[in-house]
Amino acid sequence: MKQKNSGKTLIVIAICLAILIVAIGGFMLLAKSRPTPETREINQAAMLVDAVEAEEAAGPFMIEAQGTVRPVTQTRLAAEVSGAIVEISSEFVAGGFFEAGDTLARIDPSDYEAALLQAEAELASAQARLSDETARSDQARRDWERLHGDSRQPGDLVLRLPQVAEASAAVQAAEAGVLRARRNLDRTEIRLPYDGLVRSREVDLGQYVSPGTNLGVTFSVQTAEVRLSLSSQDLAFLDLPTPGRRGDWQPPVMLRGEVAGQQGIWEGRVIRTEGVVDENTRLSYAVVEVDDPYNLRSGESRVPLQIGSFVQAEIQGRDASGLIVLPRQALRQDDRLYLVDDQGTLEIRPVEVIRSTTDRVYLQNSVKAGDPVIITAIQAPIPGLAVQIRETEAVEPELRVRPAAELAVSAEDPS
Repeated sequence: MKQKNSGKTLIVIAICLAILIVAIGGFMLLAKSRPTPETREINQAAMLVDAVEAEEAAGPFMIEAQGTVRPVTQTRLAAEVSGAIVEISSEFVAGGFFEAGDTLARIDPSDYEAALLQAEAELASAQARLSDETARSDQARRDWERLHGDSRQPGDLVLRLPQVAEASAAVQAAEAGVLRARRNLDRTEIRLPYDGLVRSREVDLGQYVSPGTNLGVTFSVQTAEVRLSLSSQDLAFLDLPTPGRRGDWQPPVMLRGEVAGQQGIWEGRVIRTEGVVDENTRLSYAVVEVDDPYNLRSGESRVPLQIGSFVQAEIQGRDASGLIVLPRQALRQDDRLYLVDDQGTLEIRPVEVIRSTTDRVYLQNSVKAGDPVIITAIQAPIPGLAVQIRETEAVEPELRVRPAAELAVSAEDPS
């Protein structure tokens, strides 16, 4: 019985193995006869980017700074004599213009005119006494010579020389009195030796003033100056006048600012540096001088450079020729550039930065003029990434360094 069951089991196993072998063979036969699938090349889509061509700088660096316009000469007027204000010029008001020698105000001169007359009278009396004593001395010498001849020399008392000296000293004192009285009379008129503007007036008609009383504040309009703060990095690209030395190079400066809603352009020069470094900010200061800021002498129709205005300055620095200049946004982290190579793929190139500003970067020995530099932000930059420069809305920023000749831009063209 057991032998019959064992035989049946072997038969079942054999049948299963046969079926499995047949299935495997059929599957392999089908696999061999299946057609080969068509292969297609996967094309990676190129990323659209904006790019600029690297340009070679021509001309000097332009160092940017800012400052406030202030007068070179400012005067706080004070009375030198006492008295009542009897006259005030129509120009002695805030904003009033006056010329050198104009009388801005007058203090009552009557007492000083009387003092001058008295001093002149005392001078005339002293001069008359000196003439009398001189005549007496001459007469005494003639009398002595008539009586004694040349055998003896007369003494000083005989010739009345002490009296002559006393009379001469009295004349000198009287002359000094006249000068003092005339000077005090002149001081009753408030005048200044320059063309200027009135900043403020502190007195009015009829007011009594004494020596030292504040009358007002004026400033000269012949020149103005701007104090510019410069960092040590800025100074490395500038040739500025050396403190204490005359005849040094004075770099031209272009000032730009807004006055009464109008954009103005003014020319100036760095006339000096202060020669110290601020302990708090670690900045140095250069002073720019501007001639005729209010256009009173030239008569030009440009915007006046008003005292107190805030201006942006561009100082002509050292020569930047031969360097490559790019927009600041082209420089990536760790001083690298993204370029488009000849195969149209991304190239990441380290560069040597000479100077970097808020809008420009100057490079050396890194890029050639004409190389396409990507300015579009790329989230995951991978060398060899396919890129395509955008043809529409081309980005062409103005990068060229302006030559020195362009500093003479007319103020009538604020652009």
